[in-house]
Amino acid sequence: MRLPNLLATRRGRLAAFFLLYLTEGIPSGFTGTAIATQMRRQGLDPALIGTFIGALYLPWAIKWAFGPFVDVLSSERWGRRRLWIVGTQAMMAITLLVAMAVDFKTQLPLFTGIIVVLNLFAATQDAAIDALAVNVLHREERGLANGLMFGGQYLGIALGGSGVLLLTAAIGFRQSFLLVAVAIAVITLLVPLGMKEAPGPPRARPGGTRLRAVGAELREFAGGTIAAFRGSRGASLAIVLALLPMGAYALSFSLQSNLAVELGLNDRQVGTLGLLSTILAALFCVVGGWLSDRYGRRRTLAIFIAGTTIPSFILAYHLQRFGWIVPIDPSLANRPLAAPELVSLFWLLALSYSVFQGLMYGVGTAIFMDVTTPRVAASQFTAYMALTNLVYSYSSTWQGHAMVRWGYPATLVLDGVFGLVCLFVLPFMGALRHAEPPDPGAAVPERVAP
Repeated sequence: MRLPNLLATRRGRLAAFFLLYLTEGIPSGFTGTAIATQMRRQGLDPALIGTFIGALYLPWAIKWAFGPFVDVLSSERWGRRRLWIVGTQAMMAITLLVAMAVDFKTQLPLFTGIIVVLNLFAATQDAAIDALAVNVLHREERGLANGLMFGGQYLGIALGGSGVLLLTAAIGFRQSFLLVAVAIAVITLLVPLGMKEAPGPPRARPGGTRLRAVGAELREFAGGTIAAFRGSRGASLAIVLALLPMGAYALSFSLQSNLAVELGLNDRQVGTLGLLSTILAALFCVVGGWLSDRYGRRRTLAIFIAGTTIPSFILAYHLQRFGWIVPIDPSLANRPLAAPELVSLFWLLALSYSVFQGLMYGVGTAIFMDVTTPRVAASQFTAYMALTNLVYSYSSTWQGHAMVRWGYPATLVLDGVFGLVCLFVLPFMGALRHAEPPDPGAAVPERVAP
């Protein structure tokens, strides 16, 4: 059966990138939510969990190094980026099966290493998907497309995180590794096979071995990427923006899952909270992208960034008021019980945070896409995204240690304050436009048989 070319129409492009980002979200939700929750429930220290979450983002922080290979090494049969997408998704599924046999409670370093490898494949996949998106998406659909892409990621996070937690009682936690691997494999079979890329513009290769030719092309692309970063004020300042937290992050990292377990929520309740949170974030991610297309990227992003800090500051105040300051081991027999009012506030503020986080993510990546030069998309745009993931890594790591040393309220306040610093960068970015038109060879309309 001949699959339609998803890249040939607006609806097909939006659907394709939504589903591709879904495969990014599933393992992210599984490792960052389901596994982190199980770690805390089994008594692992919050600092160790924070370090584990921080380690997961390290491959994403260096994914700029994968960009030149994605841009240069291509297949005329599979397309410039589709081969990378299919291959990395297959390796993600295999790595999950390997991790299934390792007990994180007794072999945490080995388990962390395997999950880091999983994220290496996921980060390379992301570089290929983003490069394809920059070249294929039209400017007037980028806001909505980015909203749908991150909406798909949020839905994947919900399925891999909350969905797994809800199913744990029925299938067991170890079997959930197999379930996640199968979900990734199914999407791999259905989506990339429905995308057709035209080969990019022909590139002259120097003489000598293929390895030498690839090295020459990598040097050429590296030079082009550096020039692209310096091509406009917006492209240069986007580096600074990417190195700063865009809003408050603590309620999307291990702090939320740690606090949920300590406040007495069971796996089903944690799963329900995560599911509702990701559904809200996914919906408002689309809304945020749509609003940015109409009212401007910088204006809407500034409002949404400020909005993410409000629930964090309110939760910090009430945790202080109820005396819930430092982490409490959930396995203690006589541990204190949280007041019902505090638990209800936690639910409300966690859901409120998801609304603003979704709005922010729907706009944040579109800004980086606007200043990216399509010819070196996998290198430049991936570099921006890598820097934002470096922020996630160092934020999760310092917050895990801050929770133990200073307590939850102080961590939430510091996180919110740091998240507002980026607002001073936005007014100076200027026009958010890249220097080149989209690559006309990135995708071709589907041929109609005579």
